[in-house]
Amino acid sequence: MIYIVEKGDTLGEISAKTGMSEEKIARDNQIEDRDRLAQGQALLLLRPEERGELTAGRRVGGYAYPFVEPAVLGQAFPAMQELLVFSWGFTFEGKLVPPPQDDLWMIEKAQQQGAEPLLVLTPFSGGAFNNQLVKVLLENELLQEKVIDQLLITVIGRGYTGVDVDFEYVLPEDRIRYAEFVGKLRSKMNEKGRRVSAAVAPKTSDGQKGLLVEGIDYGLLGENADAVFLMTYEWGYTYGPPMAVAPLDKVREVVEYALTRIPPGKLILGIPNYGYDWPLPYEKGITRARIVGNTEAAGIAAKYGAAIEYARISQAPWFLYRKSGIEHVVWFEDPRSIKAKWDLVREYGLAGAWYWNLMRPFRANWLMTEKG
Repeated sequence: MIYIVEKGDTLGEISAKTGMSEEKIARDNQIEDRDRLAQGQALLLLRPEERGELTAGRRVGGYAYPFVEPAVLGQAFPAMQELLVFSWGFTFEGKLVPPPQDDLWMIEKAQQQGAEPLLVLTPFSGGAFNNQLVKVLLENELLQEKVIDQLLITVIGRGYTGVDVDFEYVLPEDRIRYAEFVGKLRSKMNEKGRRVSAAVAPKTSDGQKGLLVEGIDYGLLGENADAVFLMTYEWGYTYGPPMAVAPLDKVREVVEYALTRIPPGKLILGIPNYGYDWPLPYEKGITRARIVGNTEAAGIAAKYGAAIEYARISQAPWFLYRKSGIEHVVWFEDPRSIKAKWDLVREYGLAGAWYWNLMRPFRANWLMTEKG
């Protein structure tokens, strides 16, 4: 049950109306100040014996860096079937580069919790995606073999169950070679009982322009990977104008296009586990939004007495508040918007959803998607 806080509601009154204990409501929704609720705030209400049952047996996974707080990661594990460790890289010479922090503890924790750990491979160089690194790899078959051989050794030796390839800003001329590389990697991994997925930027047509999408061929990647992860978020982003991070109408367009190129059983939806806080007025090229956690966002609304609205088309919550004389607007995710995204997954028969990322607490979400 999702309860929408009315003006003047208190936890005690909501408890009396619903028969749920104040303690459980506060814990499940990570309410830090029990004397403050925001009008329009969506609260997940589950009895001790109830489960959210949003996923209907579909895959649930999420990305995390090895420096994630163990307690925060632990909150997500009851829902997780796949943990994607971000990230491994490679050099221009084809040497595999591990994450700066040790990843073994995450692999072991995932295995203990019944989740499959996946290695994420990125072309990171100097803290950013490097399409020249991708270009050198894709145009040199010996280099590809070297990287693939090292990946096999690493995956098997460290206990990973597969590889998620996240190459962004692939050059248009490398489009076919990229898909072929994913296919070569998949062939080798499948021989050892491992699998390969490819993460792709959101796209709505074959001829769409843009650095993120021109080198990404949904059809070819769908043929060459075991699964394709749709990065359906970042419409609202740090330097962009205020809007929902993953507006459902835009997400739906991407899914509908992807289904013309890839079978639904291979598609995994991306869901953001964060929001943004923009100072107003927004000025292009100047304004910079601050990233916020979803429970943090609801706490800000409660602290400043803001009323949370829910956008009908984008299916996302937002609110205005004033701090130190400056007005802000916040767009984030809550139980309603999460339910809307999982409804989309079920509507189109997709394989499941993965979250970017697991670095911020959002207990209500994990309770909604908890494994049965």
